[in-house]
Amino acid sequence: MRKFIILLSTAMLCLSSCQESLEERAAKEAATYTKKNCPQVMSDMLDMDSMTFDKSTHTFGYHYTMKNGLDNEEVMRPEAMRQELLEGIKNMTSARAYMDEGYCFRYVYRSQKNPGKILFETLFTEKDYQ
Repeated sequence: MRKFIILLSTAMLCLSSCQESLEERAAKEAATYTKKNCPQVMSDMLDMDSMTFDKSTHTFGYHYTMKNGLDNEEVMRPEAMRQELLEGIKNMTSARAYMDEGYCFRYVYRSQKNPGKILFETLFTEKDYQ
């Protein structure tokens, strides 16, 4: 019986050490998504450049480039964009485990004509999407 308990304890320890933490999973998912899908043409006016994860702040980053007609600050409607993105987060079932743990979501839209220029940026925290 004692050998069985020792064997069971050892097996449980090995199995629990093989599981990755939620933040490790987030970092891995972001890197894998970027490697497989980016850059990704979303439309003739928008490309997705990458998806990142910052372990220190538990923040997913979604990075886009605006081009053609959207690459213009005058057509930007920041409040409408923020509201639309927030609705998307609230409906994103694939991120439910991260939302349950209070992770953040950051969106950055840069200009294609001037890549150093951020046309729109927003951050959603738990208080926004709960």
